[in-house]
Amino acid sequence: MSLKLRHIQAPSAALSAMRFIFGLIIFAHGAQKVMGWFGGYGLSATAVHMGHALHIPGALMYLAAFVEFFGGIALMLGVLSRVFALAIFIELIVATLKVHLPVGFFLNWGSVAGHGEGIEFNLALLAIASMIVLAGPGVLAIADWEPAFLHKRLPRAEAFLKPRFQA
Repeated sequence: MSLKLRHIQAPSAALSAMRFIFGLIIFAHGAQKVMGWFGGYGLSATAVHMGHALHIPGALMYLAAFVEFFGGIALMLGVLSRVFALAIFIELIVATLKVHLPVGFFLNWGSVAGHGEGIEFNLALLAIASMIVLAGPGVLAIADWEPAFLHKRLPRAEAFLKPRFQA
């Protein structure tokens, strides 16, 4: 990462900060599912809950948990940010449709037992994931490999995914 801090543009720095905080949020949720940290139940209990209550196949539950855990770390570091942001975007769509949409729009601000959470937080996270996929990780990232990788396979895709807001 070659970088001159005095030449960083504000949009790129903002994108980097947004990516880091998004990664932290996603990592915390993944750590709840995988490790049982931060008040989570751990992998086996999460698998049982998602299987019985949400009817999500075990393989997809494990994939989602590990995407959140390792994707959160990768997002914080700025490695494969677009790939993990896209994977989390897809996961958030599923969570929004299966869990949160039936509850309504708003979060459960009153902490009403058994009420659940609405879709408003998911929409904010979807917007952040979209921004990372489309604009890249920002300048304060270890690497933005996706455009170069895609250039070898789809030459026109590189222009679309060319890093934006870079110094």
